[in-house]
Amino acid sequence: MRIVQELLFIIAFGMAVYLFSTKVRQIRRNILLGRDKDLNDHPDLRWKNLLLLAFGQKKMFRNPLVAVLHFFVYAGFIIINLEILEIILDGILGTHRLFVPVLGGLYPVLIGAFEVLAVLVMLGCIVFLVRRNILKLRRFISKDLNGWPRSDANYILITEIALMFLFLTMNTADQQMQLRGSEHYIATGNFLVTGSLASIFNHMSDGTLIAIERTCWWLHILGILAFLNYLPYSKHLHIILAFPNAYYASLEPAGEMENMPAVQKEVQLMLQPELAANEPAPEGIPKFGAKDVFDLTWKNLLDAYSCTECGRCSAACPANITGKALSPRKIMMDTRDRAEEVGRNINKNGAFTDDSKTLLRDYITEEELRACTTCNACVQECPVSISPLDIILQLRRHLVMEESSAPAEWTGMFSNIENNMAPWKFSMDDRDKWATEMNQ
Repeated sequence: MRIVQELLFIIAFGMAVYLFSTKVRQIRRNILLGRDKDLNDHPDLRWKNLLLLAFGQKKMFRNPLVAVLHFFVYAGFIIINLEILEIILDGILGTHRLFVPVLGGLYPVLIGAFEVLAVLVMLGCIVFLVRRNILKLRRFISKDLNGWPRSDANYILITEIALMFLFLTMNTADQQMQLRGSEHYIATGNFLVTGSLASIFNHMSDGTLIAIERTCWWLHILGILAFLNYLPYSKHLHIILAFPNAYYASLEPAGEMENMPAVQKEVQLMLQPELAANEPAPEGIPKFGAKDVFDLTWKNLLDAYSCTECGRCSAACPANITGKALSPRKIMMDTRDRAEEVGRNINKNGAFTDDSKTLLRDYITEEELRACTTCNACVQECPVSISPLDIILQLRRHLVMEESSAPAEWTGMFSNIENNMAPWKFSMDDRDKWATEMNQ
């Protein structure tokens, strides 16, 4: 019977790892559909960002209560899952609590700490469910989350509660079996939480307790493996991608816009025409801005896949607050959805086949893009330094520079800047007349 269980475990574990790695490779391919961008400068600052933003969750602590609860859920879930290594080895080798002889007296201390974290994870998840479904904070009831995104968050929170409950129930039954001196259940010492709960199972037979412990063990590990394969389809992929995304976050001053080299060169030649004679002929026609995910950078697409859908960006966006169509969260969700659609196209056809769709207009409207004030509030608020603004700017550049699509007010300003080198309709010669008139 034990060999059958080992074989079943190895099959389940192998399938889970295969499916997860397959989806991860597809996501990596989708991200690399974007243009290349070198972000390997200043590794010291980038490691600092990773430690502060991803590990330390620095931006979350603007709201200390929520930050502490989130830290419990995040750190607790990650740390508790370190025990998964032991469970995996037990499943493959047919052992039970393999690390007890290795860790000795440290083992019950570690498991006790894991149990405390499990209780805190359950508490944090319950509070977050209340905030989403009873208190209904504004950013959680936005139409951006209609349908699957809203359900996704609830499914994850409920799943985490269930997994922690299974973990604690498994340990409680295990502790009771240890007290009874059962041969298979190695004496580990008292666990901090479940050691005091073991008496709940006093009235149960050995067979019932073994069934409870084994059932919880199997459901816990299968739940973890299912959760692993759910991650790539969920907003909770940020559990993994927050780390590289924080590392590759922009180090430029807040709000600084990236210039386009081709345009800079044109302006330079306009101001210094004598340089044109030595300028090599341009290679091909430059592309301005972005129309689809292929035109964005790989970092833009990594941002999209790293989005937590927390809505802090939209809650801080002045356009969104005043009822405009723009929602920075939706910009990121739409970008990810389009990248996924392109990925499915590639999976089906072997290479991308034109589907007559683009990110611009089919997913993100001109109205949304034009509502942006470029204030940078969305980037400032994002816990992992995602930049919806960069995507908005690139899409808007395409509209203006490739399609000459801009509101009349913008067109007039562009004309004035081109002719007068200022937004106002006054020539350079007349610009200081107001000062002369004041002195008369």
